[in-house]
Amino acid sequence: MSSSSSPRRALLIGAGIGGLTLAIALARRGVTVEVIDISPSRAVAGWGLSLTGPSLRALDALALADECLAAGYGITAISNCDSNGEVRNVIPLPPLLGPNRPSQIGLSRPALYDILREAALAAGVVIHYDRTIDGLHDNGDTVRATLSDGSEHVADIVVGADGVHSRVRSLLGIPSGARYIGQMVWRALVPRPSWATSLHTFAGTGSNAGLVPIADDRAYVFLTENRADPTPIPENTLADGMRELLAPFSGRVAEVRELITDSAVVVRRPVHVVMIEGPWHRGRTVIIGDAAHAPSPQLVSGAALAIEDGVLLAEELTAAADVEKALSAFTQRRLERCRLVVESSIHIADLGRTGRHAEADAVQQRCHRAMAAPA
Repeated sequence: MSSSSSPRRALLIGAGIGGLTLAIALARRGVTVEVIDISPSRAVAGWGLSLTGPSLRALDALALADECLAAGYGITAISNCDSNGEVRNVIPLPPLLGPNRPSQIGLSRPALYDILREAALAAGVVIHYDRTIDGLHDNGDTVRATLSDGSEHVADIVVGADGVHSRVRSLLGIPSGARYIGQMVWRALVPRPSWATSLHTFAGTGSNAGLVPIADDRAYVFLTENRADPTPIPENTLADGMRELLAPFSGRVAEVRELITDSAVVVRRPVHVVMIEGPWHRGRTVIIGDAAHAPSPQLVSGAALAIEDGVLLAEELTAAADVEKALSAFTQRRLERCRLVVESSIHIADLGRTGRHAEADAVQQRCHRAMAAPA
């Protein structure tokens, strides 16, 4: 194949949100797509996430937004509260899908993955689990990838959608810049309280908390633990540990705290951020999503950036006659927007640590308005 033609065969590393979105978008444009994922099965942990307006707008371009809306809980505003649950301010979210559809949704992770996976399979995508990439060789026209099971795949383009600790990024020799920002995020599934009809945040002193409805009967509560030791703790202590950290909060948080009793539905993860400023590709291999730009969770926009990446990379690849020019154009198209989200999320985390919650709310609102602009 000539190096100046659009790709016909794509190998994607990572069957997460960004990887599956890209797989769908490419396959629907006639590209043969295979996806490799390191996890041993299609199982996905059961906590929730938020799909902001930009996420939904990008999914709407793939005719998947309404399916996600039906599976989740519609949200139109963020209610920022103090540690007692009293509302300090309400941030209305831009309705990017029009006035009759929610601005944002809370959704269980398994539900979103099922929607994306089924759409990918329906488009002819092949997904392989329990393997990863061990080597890359770019010969100008194609890329030969060696996998951990010893097999080799030849593709016209390889995409690393394999997260903060990306193996593809390492193989390309792109310095990660990934850094731990001193925070651990806890999440737990709980029954949805009747008052939880929007995304709520609760400003504490040592920690900040929040609650996101993800279905009529379910929500997830999150806690950002500041100045935290990232050392793992026994999994059977997670529920007790989260309740202890939530003890300083009263009112609505205290109500929710007592619902956290099962460590099996609690997760605790360190917050790492990434912002790759240079090119995101080498030859015909490119990184997207958290591998290129991982924000902290304060703006609930990591999924939005990954989904947008998938839709827009497919557009660039199938519109351009030269793959490397398409990858360069993709990076330039995404760089400023992704930098805004990553840097704003870190700034909000810093402000929250020092109790400057009103300033953090203002940064949050400005960033959501900026993200409402077309990607």
